[in-house]
Order: sequence, then C-alpha cells, then structure tokens
Amino acid sequence: MSTVKKVAVVGATGYTGVELLRLLVSHPEVEISQVTSRTHAGSRVDAMFPNLRGFLDLSFSEPDVSQLAKNDLVFFATPNGVAMQSAQALVAAGTRLIDLAADFRIKDIATWSQWYGMEHACPERVADAVYGLPELYRAQIKTAAVVANPGCYPTAVTLGLLPLLEAGLIDLESIIADTKSGASGAGRGANVGTLLCEAGDSFKAYGVAGHRHQPEIAQTFSQIVGAPIDLTFVPHLLPMIRGIHATLYANALASADAAEVQALYEQRFQHERFVDVLPQGSHPETRTVRGANMCRIAVHRPQAGKRFVVLSVIDNLVKGAAGQAVQNMNIMFGLAEDSGLNAPGLLP
Repeated sequence: MSTVKKVAVVGATGYTGVELLRLLVSHPEVEISQVTSRTHAGSRVDAMFPNLRGFLDLSFSEPDVSQLAKNDLVFFATPNGVAMQSAQALVAAGTRLIDLAADFRIKDIATWSQWYGMEHACPERVADAVYGLPELYRAQIKTAAVVANPGCYPTAVTLGLLPLLEAGLIDLESIIADTKSGASGAGRGANVGTLLCEAGDSFKAYGVAGHRHQPEIAQTFSQIVGAPIDLTFVPHLLPMIRGIHATLYANALASADAAEVQALYEQRFQHERFVDVLPQGSHPETRTVRGANMCRIAVHRPQAGKRFVVLSVIDNLVKGAAGQAVQNMNIMFGLAEDSGLNAPGLLP
C-alpha cells in the first residue's frame, strides 16, 4: 500500500490556487497539510472558497520555509518571483516543488529578467528545473526536484504543434499561434479590463507587440527541433470565464495529406491520457474540456493546400495550470498519472 504524500499549497487565494485545492482534496493519495497566505493568515480556507466546505478543514497560515520543508512537495500558486525565494532552501531540505508561475520556465536568465522585470533570486536552480509538460518531458519530471509548470497558452500551443515539429513537416519560419483565453487567465485580482462590463460582449487582442509566453513557447520549440525558432504569437481575451482555444497555422514542407497527418497525431498521442485527437474534420470546443485535465486537438489541411491548421483547446485553469501540476505531482511520486484527475468536462 502506498504512503499518503503530504503537500502544501503556497498562495492559494487565486483562481489557480483554489482549482489546485479542488483537485487535491479528492486525490486518494495526498494529504494537504498547509495552505498559506500572508494576507489571509488565520482565516479559514472555506470561508474564502465555500465550494471547499466539508472537503478541507484548514485555515490559511503564514508561509514558513521550515514548516513547508516538512512536506513531500510544495506547490507555489503564487505570482511570478515568489517561488524562487524559497526554492533553494526547500530543495536543500529534500522537499520537491512545483511552481505554477514562471520563475523556472525560461532557461536564459537574461531573457527571463527582460520579460518579468526583476532579477532572478535563484539562478542556480533554473538549469536543473524541469519544464513540466508530461507529454514531452515525462522521464525528466519523474526525478525532478523542481518542476516549472508550463503556462496555459504554451500548453495548448505546444501540444497542438508537437507532432508536426517532431516530424519536420512544417516551415519553422511560418508558425502563427492565434490564441484566445477566458478572463480567469488574467487572475483573481481586481482589473478594470476584465470586469464583466468591460470584457462582456467584446473580443480583443492584447500583447501583440510582445507577450511573455512567446519566449517560453519558442524555447520549447527550439528544444524539439534543435534550432532557434521564432513565431508569431497573438493572444486574445474572450468574454467567458474558462478555456483556451489555440488556432495554429504553419506552412507544410511535405506532401502529407490530411489522412496521413491525422494518423501522425493519433500515433503520437495514442498513449497520452490527457490528449484527445478528434476525428478528421472535427472542430474542438472549449466547453468540452471545462473542469477537465484534457487537451483536445483537431488537425486540418484546408483544400489540400500549403498550410496546416491545428485547433487545440484546454481549460486554462486545469490542463493549463492546476490539473497539469497534479499530473506532474503524480509522475514525481510514481502514482498513476490520472490519479485525482479522472473527472470529465462539465456540460453545459
């Protein structure tokens, strides 16, 4: 019989944090020992998140590295720049960590500092931190001390184009990622641009001049193909709460027809529990993955022309954040990868 693992969640007052708690409270082989928040220390977690009443009998506590180090693993559901402050001490104590922010995603420290606007406090851990995309780095995740949970947009984009990149079927200078996210991707903090009256009945692009997920995606693509890659990445805000839809364009380098490319995708993901390749000609919908740790993909070659079009959908809070973090934890602990993650999407 496996031993129940003790975990802590640091900074669980945002949408990603409560989603992580929602998944962990039903995990059969995990005990949540601490949930921290400097601002709300002493108040009950279920007072802030009533959906957890009857599932989690804890109050928020002050983050204390000496106490966090008593856990098998610590999740950081914190803003960028927080996990790196505690990483070295936790690893030295033998505690593993998963950062749901961006502190360890980008290997080049100068690039990271350029995009995140601060000096990195723990560059010594960046080199051996593992990028937590299981479909690509599962073997490395198993033994990692620090896992950098991928961003939501990068998850949808990378999984969508992964088979074409690995097979060398696309022109690397032609990649366009046209992506859309629900408002929860902007976080729980007050923001005029994501108020209902501002975002409702509207649709807009943002970050066109440059977005911090672009270098994250480019880094992974470059590792896959072994050469530098640039890509056009344009995010959009949709008037909905959850979901990401990535429409991905790339020029074809080979004459593979739609059926051959469909077979390529089905073969690449046939053993991946959380990637669903839809039948040829399909159009995935974000509502089918709401609340689920699933990426649904459809690949097209319109009019047998020169361009592939890939459609990739995820729930930004689950496969794009908390669910993927739990998936990574399962791999790190040697548990069944789908443990605690078997629920289907929510309809309607």
